[in-house]
Amino acid sequence: MPGTATDPELDARLRETQRAFDSIASLYDGPRGNNAILKRMRRDLWRAVEREVPPGGHLLDLGCGPGIDAEHLASRGYRVTAIDWSPRMVEETLKRAKQAGLEGRMSAHAIGIHELDALVHEQFDGIYSDFGPLNCVPDLEAVARACAGRLRPGCKLIVSVMGRVVPWERLYYTLRGDLDRARVRDKRSTVPVGLNRHTVWTAYYTPQEFYGYFKGGFALSSYRGLGLFLPPPYLVDAYERTPRVGSFLGWLDDQLAGLPLLRDAGDHFLMVMTRLAEGGRS
Repeated sequence: MPGTATDPELDARLRETQRAFDSIASLYDGPRGNNAILKRMRRDLWRAVEREVPPGGHLLDLGCGPGIDAEHLASRGYRVTAIDWSPRMVEETLKRAKQAGLEGRMSAHAIGIHELDALVHEQFDGIYSDFGPLNCVPDLEAVARACAGRLRPGCKLIVSVMGRVVPWERLYYTLRGDLDRARVRDKRSTVPVGLNRHTVWTAYYTPQEFYGYFKGGFALSSYRGLGLFLPPPYLVDAYERTPRVGSFLGWLDDQLAGLPLLRDAGDHFLMVMTRLAEGGRS
C-alpha cells in the first residue's frame, strides 16, 4: 500500500479524513448533491450495479457518504447495507432512508472500510463503492480479502476510484501556475488533499495498480474512464455555462472512455470485478 506511515500516523490520518467528511456531510443535498458532473458519474455506477447484480439482491455500499446511491438502489428493489467512516455521513444516510420510506431496505453503520471485518459477517450479492472511498483506506490488500470473503463466486465488486491520469486537472492547475497541485496524482505515496479546510489522506491509482491489490480473489471483468472528456466536478460552473459543449463532452465520455488506452485516464475509473472460486475460477 502507498506510504510508509507508522500505526499512530495512520490512525491520525484516518481521524483527519473522518473529520473532513464529517464537515461536509450536510452539504450533499446542496451544491455537491446537485453537481451535474457528479450526477453523470453517479449514473454510470448505478447502471453498472443494476446490470451486474440481479434485482432484489443484497448490496454492500463501501463508503456510502450521505446515502444517495443507497437510496437510489433501495428504491430499485435492492436491499442495501451501507457503511462509512464518517458518523455524520451515516446520520445523513439514515435520515435519507427515513424520509424516503426505505428503512426496511436500507441500513447504515458507522464503520470504516478498513474495519469491514467488524460488520456482522454475511454474504452479499454485490458490493459497490462510489467516488473514491477506496482511495482513502490504508490497506487495500486487507480490503480485497474482506470483500472476497463477503461475496459468493461469480458475484460482482463494482467500484468508482480516483485515477492517476487526469488531463483536465493537469492542464487546469498548470495554467493557474500551481504545478505542485497539477502533479499531485503522480505521487506513489498517500498524499494530503484539502477538503473544506480539512485534510483527506488519499492515494491515486491507475486501473492496473488498483486491480493488482484484488487479483488474488477477483477476475477483472471490465473498466472504463469517468470524466476523461468531461471536466472535473470542481469545474461544473464552466460545464453548466456552455450546456451544448458540456453535452458533447459527456457524449464523448459515453462513447469513447471505455476504449483501450483512453480508459486508463479520467477523473475516476469505473471497474467491475468478479469474485473467483477457490482455485482461481470465476
